[in-house]
Amino acid sequence: MIGANLPDIDVLAALDGPAADLSFRRGWTHGIPALMVLPFLLTGAMVLSDHLVRRLARATLPSTVVPGQVLLLAGISVFTHPILDALNTYGVRWLMPFSQRWFYGDTLFIVDPWLWVVLAIGFVLSGERLRNRRMAGRSSRPARAALVIAGGYIAAMALTGWMAQRLAARELTALTGQRVEALMASPAPLTPMVRNVVAAQGSAYRAAEFRWLRRPHIDPASVRSYSRGRPAEPAVATASETDLGRRFLSWARFPVFQTERIPGGATLVHMIDLRYANRPGAGFGTITIQVPGTGLP
Repeated sequence: MIGANLPDIDVLAALDGPAADLSFRRGWTHGIPALMVLPFLLTGAMVLSDHLVRRLARATLPSTVVPGQVLLLAGISVFTHPILDALNTYGVRWLMPFSQRWFYGDTLFIVDPWLWVVLAIGFVLSGERLRNRRMAGRSSRPARAALVIAGGYIAAMALTGWMAQRLAARELTALTGQRVEALMASPAPLTPMVRNVVAAQGSAYRAAEFRWLRRPHIDPASVRSYSRGRPAEPAVATASETDLGRRFLSWARFPVFQTERIPGGATLVHMIDLRYANRPGAGFGTITIQVPGTGLP
């Protein structure tokens, strides 16, 4: 359990504010160099903990902890964390600290309820069998079956996601007459048959809903266009150079900007990542920076 959550020690960056959180999350502690170190640190901590507990308890029998086995378990638990993280639209920076590049799986919703249900059923049934002496020898079967089903579900979502990207790109190109340069087909929270599409086409981002049971898969009425690129406004340039602005833009995948003049001559610059929001103040995926002295008096 510790190993499976260890890369998320980067959540401590949130204590320094949202800017630090965005610039640090899923980076240093999720990159391959860190993953080569964390299993050894965890193994050392477990072996040291065993030694200290035995010493405090004045144990006389030899320790049953085998460091090699602990290291194997630590390696599996630590490595599976960023692999699962890479399956969603948030992404992982595998090459940190050598490269800031994000890698996105676009396979599962960030908290996929069906995956949780399958794994929870396997866990509960295995626990029931373990408590039943007559079935204790076969207690791992439900858990193994749950892992197989979960693996099949992930593979199916990855395949259908790849197919949805190709179909969505083809339909958006036919609809707009512009080539798709980049596209995300994000899974919806509850239904695997629906995906939220965001595409970069020329000077615009286009967001739409993709449905497998519809022909065409993208309803033209669902398509929304947003200006792509950074507006040539002094307030936007100033906001983009702030600490929060720079860190948000280094994290954002499909950033759009909106400006709002307020009394007193200041300008509110709204930055929105279309992965998670489509309007200012929508919660996660948006920030607002006030730039003084750039609005109308």
